[in-house]
Amino acid sequence: ILRLLDPADLLNAACTCKSWKVLCNDPLLWKDKCRQYDIPCHFFTDDTHAINWKRLFLTRQELDDNWRTGKNFIKKELKGHDDHVITCLQFDGDMIISGSDDSTLKVWSVSSGECTMVLTGHTGGVWCSQFEDNILCSGSTDRTIRVWDVGTGLCLHTLYGHSSTVRCLSIFNKVVVSGSRDATLRVWDVTTGECKHVLIGHMAAVRCVKYDGVRVVSGAYDCSVKVWDPTTETCLHSLTGHTNRVYSLQFDGSHIVSGSLDTTIRVWDAITGQCLHVLSGHRSLTSGMELKDNILVSGNADSFVKIWDINTGSCLQTLSGASKHQSAVTCLLFNKSYVLTSSDDGTVKLWDIKTGEFIRDIVKLESGGSGGGGWWVGQG
Repeated sequence: ILRLLDPADLLNAACTCKSWKVLCNDPLLWKDKCRQYDIPCHFFTDDTHAINWKRLFLTRQELDDNWRTGKNFIKKELKGHDDHVITCLQFDGDMIISGSDDSTLKVWSVSSGECTMVLTGHTGGVWCSQFEDNILCSGSTDRTIRVWDVGTGLCLHTLYGHSSTVRCLSIFNKVVVSGSRDATLRVWDVTTGECKHVLIGHMAAVRCVKYDGVRVVSGAYDCSVKVWDPTTETCLHSLTGHTNRVYSLQFDGSHIVSGSLDTTIRVWDAITGQCLHVLSGHRSLTSGMELKDNILVSGNADSFVKIWDINTGSCLQTLSGASKHQSAVTCLLFNKSYVLTSSDDGTVKLWDIKTGEFIRDIVKLESGGSGGGGWWVGQG
């Protein structure tokens, strides 16, 4: 019977008497509540009594309430790139790393809001970065990739080989794959700085790349998506169907999702190369996507955000209404509860992923986006 009560009713019942308090504080009861409310439990010990499930539940509910209301939020403004564009962002624990077209990367402390380190060396704008285990890789218009130790600020390697701007990077287990406007991809060992492989096959600039340690997936301005075996430098599949440039990719090992300037999103089987679904509904470039399990969230230059089920190809929600973005959506993040979106209109918005309801503006620049909007949001 107690399992049927809402958490608030359980807390009230616990105040009735000592015997009710014991019953209502049963760890199994609160563990069940954690599962009911989608609070992750899988990373905790199987020993139910070793975890204070009630405290875990109440802490997560307080955190959820803070997100929804903005209560206990502390906003910090990190200033350092002046009037230049921040082109890439990495976020890990107490550290934020920003890359800019001013040719620098800056390392920031989340807790203090201070810039703790400036990484200089590139002679052109930084357009992409990837971070793994204290190692940062950055790609630039100067045609190089630099490998940094963010603990010391030292540049460990400068990787030469591309003949044009390095536009995208993907790192996995000390191997980084770079895509360039020279239409090639290169596979590098970040420990030694050695170029291990060169992947040739695209006919135009490579705009996006994903690497999972086994396969490389790349999207390019030649309208194609390619799947590679990097060790043999073999193109396993050339996925055709888009009629304009491919700008964004997601890859989970089983599925590839590609977003294009042709306004469509395509879902592909990563093993066979078959196109499973064509997701239509956006009216412009899909600039940002995130895939988790079967749920895809896409942000578009048409100012809309859509939530899809890639198993069925159906659109579950369109985040719209009076509070929708007024300009291009540039990037997004989501979890089981929320979608966080940023836009050229100078806002970062929070949405309920299940209902599509707008919750609130996390950030709203006084400029309204003129002179700069939100290009990147990050999570730790």
